[in-house]
Amino acid sequence: MSAHRRLGVLGGTFDPVHFGHLDAGDAAQSALALDEVRLIPAHDPPHRPVDPRASAYHRFALVSLAIAERPSWRASDVELGRPGASYSVDTLRALHADGWTASQIFFILGADAFAEIATWRQFPEVLDASHFVVVARPGMTLDEAVARTPELRARMRQPGDAGAASGETGVFLVAARTRNVSSTEIRTRLGAGLPIDDLVPTSVARHILAHQLYGAVDDLHGEKQRTHR
Repeated sequence: MSAHRRLGVLGGTFDPVHFGHLDAGDAAQSALALDEVRLIPAHDPPHRPVDPRASAYHRFALVSLAIAERPSWRASDVELGRPGASYSVDTLRALHADGWTASQIFFILGADAFAEIATWRQFPEVLDASHFVVVARPGMTLDEAVARTPELRARMRQPGDAGAASGETGVFLVAARTRNVSSTEIRTRLGAGLPIDDLVPTSVARHILAHQLYGAVDDLHGEKQRTHR
């Protein structure tokens, strides 16, 4: 593995994956010249009060479908195969064990998630395990995220800062326009029988309908059939 390679890591429940996730990954990859972006569905997200609605199998399948046309992106099951809560610090350590150094890894998250990073397991030590890439999200600007994490100002950098992939890890702020989409909105629309074509890639929508996930409705033999899964 080249010491100059840069790996983007985008974790989440992905219940389901949507354009907001993809926009954040695209923005980070473009801003920081990432060689690879790896999407990692969580097995048991520690910050979520209820279990994922779709199974690990389906969430991994949806992520794989969503990134099929992005050759430098990969889906990883590293958290799905690990029992217990899916903590980011454990995933980063697993990447270290695979040969990635902290300065090669860029952990991508939205400004809204970064604003809560003080609640993460092993904070602030987790910030030494990789660079962090904070992408602006609808409802949470970069300025607002910075204001809520004043203790981390010394770590914050712009994507063009020299030495981004070497030396001490930092927090990179990426200003970008990402679509205002949430998994909750998608599940609500599916439950109401509304289309989601503008929220997810076509392949993702087809898989959801084919397997009647999230209460999705499919038209079979001219009748509306609703799943009770």
